[in-house]
Amino acid sequence: MVRIGIVGIGFMGKTHYGAAKSVRNGAVTAICTRDAKKLAGDWTGIQGNFGGAGGMEDLSAVKKYADVADLLADPHIDLVDICLPTALHKDVTIQAFNAGKHVLLEKPITVELSDADEMVAAADRSGKKFFVGQVLRLWPEFAYIKQVNDSGEYGKLIGANFKRIISEPTWGANWFSDLAKSGGPGIDLHIHDSDFVNYLLGMPDRVYSRGILAGERFGKYVTTHYIYDDRDLTITAQCGAIAMKGRPFEHGFDAYFEKATLQYNSTWGNPLCVVTSDGIVEPEMPSGDAFAQELQYAIDTILNDSEPELLSGQSARDSLALCWREIESIRTGTIVPV
Repeated sequence: MVRIGIVGIGFMGKTHYGAAKSVRNGAVTAICTRDAKKLAGDWTGIQGNFGGAGGMEDLSAVKKYADVADLLADPHIDLVDICLPTALHKDVTIQAFNAGKHVLLEKPITVELSDADEMVAAADRSGKKFFVGQVLRLWPEFAYIKQVNDSGEYGKLIGANFKRIISEPTWGANWFSDLAKSGGPGIDLHIHDSDFVNYLLGMPDRVYSRGILAGERFGKYVTTHYIYDDRDLTITAQCGAIAMKGRPFEHGFDAYFEKATLQYNSTWGNPLCVVTSDGIVEPEMPSGDAFAQELQYAIDTILNDSEPELLSGQSARDSLALCWREIESIRTGTIVPV
């Protein structure tokens, strides 16, 4: 069994804790937070941009640590699941590898590319597995695009647009609003779709982006053309914290294949729509909670001693690099090579 210690009990820590209840061959055996109320099981103050708020949790069966060093020193923990604010990712990840633990890290891997390189190098030195929770790769509707693109069931992909829009968040405001700590929407939010483009099609050759900058370095709203020089397709994405308050979190896509159009939007309240020449098709969708699948993938990879290709640290690092190229394109008004 893979014994999991969750570090950070905020919105994502709560989400991972709940997802772990349904995994096989693994269990959360410890948590770490400096918040005494959360250590006592009172998670009612936790909220995020989707799903419900926290509640009361029975933590009688798990160890409770207030200091991450104590959790990392626990020899009975195999996988450290890091759900801390992004600014803390680098130090705690490297400490975990130095302590001989496998690491599952919430996205984004970090803000600065040089820090991501250090984290990947630390994983390589340790010989332990490094997973980064780019969970969109496992989100059922997005996983379906990957499935039909790889199978060729509907012919070649011709074009696609991905959309991810929120209003200015109030949750996590104590650190999220600090751009140097969060990367702003152009990193923290947009990395989902940039990463999915990387996963679906590989890294593009060049990007051309327009948008709204936050400060001099960061992105508030990003629209990007991902340019593949050797392929006849058009891939775009739009993302940012630009909607009015009260507008719900929105993500989705329009994907155009030779023989089908795939459409999905989280605000519609309807499942993925697949339109072919024969009409609307109800596809067999990948099932299950994406966060539980993410944890299950990490558990299975550790137990099988296989490479964490689906959620690798190197891939997450490359997706971060792609986001920074897009911000550079906004800043310079030019097409930027990747």
